Amino acid sequence: MLERYGHGGDLRTAEESFGLPADRFTDFSSNMNPLGPPPSVKQALAAYADIIGQYPDPAVRGLRRKLAMRHQLGEHAIVIGNGAAELIDLVVRAIRPRLTVLAIPCFDEYGDAVRKIGGAVKEIVLSAERDFELEHEFDRLCDLAEPGTLFMLGSPNNPTGRLVEPGLVMRLIELGASVVVDEAFMDFVPEEAAYSLIHEASRHERLFVIRSMTKFYSIPGIRLGYIAGNPKALSGIRRLQVPWSVNSLAQLIGEAVLEETEFAGRTMEWLLLDRPWLISELEALGFRVFPSSANYLLVRIPGEPGMSASKLQLEMGKLGVLIRDASRFPGLDHTYIRVAVKRREQNVILLQALEKCIGRRAREQRI
Repeated sequence: MLERYGHGGDLRTAEESFGLPADRFTDFSSNMNPLGPPPSVKQALAAYADIIGQYPDPAVRGLRRKLAMRHQLGEHAIVIGNGAAELIDLVVRAIRPRLTVLAIPCFDEYGDAVRKIGGAVKEIVLSAERDFELEHEFDRLCDLAEPGTLFMLGSPNNPTGRLVEPGLVMRLIELGASVVVDEAFMDFVPEEAAYSLIHEASRHERLFVIRSMTKFYSIPGIRLGYIAGNPKALSGIRRLQVPWSVNSLAQLIGEAVLEETEFAGRTMEWLLLDRPWLISELEALGFRVFPSSANYLLVRIPGEPGMSASKLQLEMGKLGVLIRDASRFPGLDHTYIRVAVKRREQNVILLQALEKCIGRRAREQRI
């Protein structure tokens, strides 16, 4: 099982599972920008030798200032963290909700963070027939919205890639609930200004928005993310955060990549070209591909007898191609996989391996 530790992108486990060295894999199991890391990352790494002997800034002032300018927020409306995972854990511990509502399938760590504090979880199962759109559950969500209830929502959601309508979130806030919106992949959305709630978060004490810097800039080895919210509400998160949570290398790289405007433009050009192309090619092979606003796709495999996500992952891994077994996400069964969108030449490798595996399975069933 590639997701031994609950995530994709685990090349060490892939080496152990499939007997190939890490550099022989084309990894579609993690959702990193295939254009990165941008040039400024290498420059920051070279400069880091001169400051490695110094403590990092415990308040992360330089990066916080740049992020505040980028989003036109006050500096005290942002807390920087050791990746989005730390911030998910911190905000749950700070709120300590009576009940947490999850719309599944969603990122596993939402529920894990709640259960670590002994909290109760209510799952709302989204419908594949309705393309996993959250808005179809509007009434059910509103019925649960009251003081003491926390909603944790991904926008774009992982693994579905669906966006959350801001009006729904604001209605939950009006009804007295708290809401955490995970916008880890929002940088990949051209309509970011219309869907991001980062500005609303600074004005509401019960709304928090989490962002990641590792996906868009392809720096997952540097754990870096931030949470936006009302300064008063964020004070509880600051008190819980361990000192020097964000190391000096992460701070240096974070400041550097925010200057990469040309890189951001190239990323949008790539995604808007290659995502629809990959969707079309996957559908031509018989896969059902769900609508996505992110750099990854939730895919339902053809109904070949004996084929499942885990078996397909195994066969693909032997060919040097890694995919995510999406049945590991609560709310999905053994027919779902998730694949990242990569460069055209890499996407061709994915398609060829899928065709080979599905075709071979079909031939075996006929014999």
